[in-house]
Amino acid sequence: MPTIACHTLGCKVNQYDTQAMEELLNRAGYESVPFPGPADVYLLNTCTVTGTGDKKSMQTARKLKREHPGSLLILCGCMAQLQGEKLFSLGADLIIGTQRRQEVAQLLSRVIATGRPVCAVDPIPEKLPYEPLHVTRQSEHTRAVLKIQEGCRNRCSYCIIPTVRGPIRSRPPEDIREEALRLSASGFCEVVLTGIHLSSYGKDFDDGSTLLDPIRMLQDIPGIRRIRLGSLEPTIATEEFSESLCSLDKVCPQFHLALQSGSDSVLRRMRRRYNTTQYLSAVRNLRASFPTAALTTDILTGFPGETEEEFRETEAFIREVGFARIHVFPYSPRPGTPAAEDPSQLSDSLKQERARILIAAGRCSARLYQDRWIGREAELLPEEKVDGCWEGYTREYLRVRMVPGSACECGKPLRIIIRESGKEGLIGESIP
Repeated sequence: MPTIACHTLGCKVNQYDTQAMEELLNRAGYESVPFPGPADVYLLNTCTVTGTGDKKSMQTARKLKREHPGSLLILCGCMAQLQGEKLFSLGADLIIGTQRRQEVAQLLSRVIATGRPVCAVDPIPEKLPYEPLHVTRQSEHTRAVLKIQEGCRNRCSYCIIPTVRGPIRSRPPEDIREEALRLSASGFCEVVLTGIHLSSYGKDFDDGSTLLDPIRMLQDIPGIRRIRLGSLEPTIATEEFSESLCSLDKVCPQFHLALQSGSDSVLRRMRRRYNTTQYLSAVRNLRASFPTAALTTDILTGFPGETEEEFRETEAFIREVGFARIHVFPYSPRPGTPAAEDPSQLSDSLKQERARILIAAGRCSARLYQDRWIGREAELLPEEKVDGCWEGYTREYLRVRMVPGSACECGKPLRIIIRESGKEGLIGESIP
């Protein structure tokens, strides 16, 4: 039986797409082996959201072709959509963008039958149906990613994603329900709802559907104990939305609210659709309904023209909100975006220095949030044993290591008390 090894770069949406394509290839007769193999076929799902994503994608592709010259290489995903046939220079045998992923097995068969490489990247039209991809298994033991949305129409000045992912498309509710039932039957008790622009779920249905609809539907799925939300736009977190979430006891009180900058002038140049006042309103709404909620975010620093004052505004805003975790990215120009043409680009050294400062601020904020949990009760979902001790995540997505000898069962939630913060993170003990 021919073998395939798959690898994903980038976001949770990419992870889901990779798993769906791997299962299609399994059904076509390919046996999955751990990456990096050796394998007869390699599937690399690429990322182009940052320059680092491009670099890692290209480096990985070159390495695979160099170390396994006799194997076939499939390049798919965002960088493949953007660059198309150019990726033949990396040794790709099959190139698939962010469409036609359902056809991966048939396209690979064509490559093998003809002995010629295939580029199956099509231009993205203004209107496009949701591509029905499905998964039945995932790499984690207890948590499953459930993709319910594709595409974005916001056109932020720095972002290439609308170009490579296309218009917003929402997954049909019944399709979501069927997959959730399959995942529950496979033993997953937590689902993470994800999409390219999750907050826009339902807007293409023209029937008044919103993100609350699939969440309410999943609330009633037997076996699903936790519903975790992917990245949200701050404008969705109204008082009504927050209160509605609070009425659903399976929703995890961890919310990733996209920020990008804590400076209003930078947000305007980014063409973001909110300001810091609106962001703080979203924070207050969520914390009014979920007092212990963990708020996480992304920060893009070194945006063209970002002054020292604007940078310090972002640093101060991080402290004001009190995030549980932040991801910091130095700005990298994406070809074809307005920000890439801005003449006021900052030096790489300045962007890296500002990223270093914000990462340190984020770590301080995360420690303060974690320390507030010492002596408090939480619900832990045990996932794996590390060095003989059970580890898992709370509903707030805090990583906790249980004290040695704790009686835990993988995938079975239990009440714990957070005893201390150690080298390995938070230390917990079960409550009798």
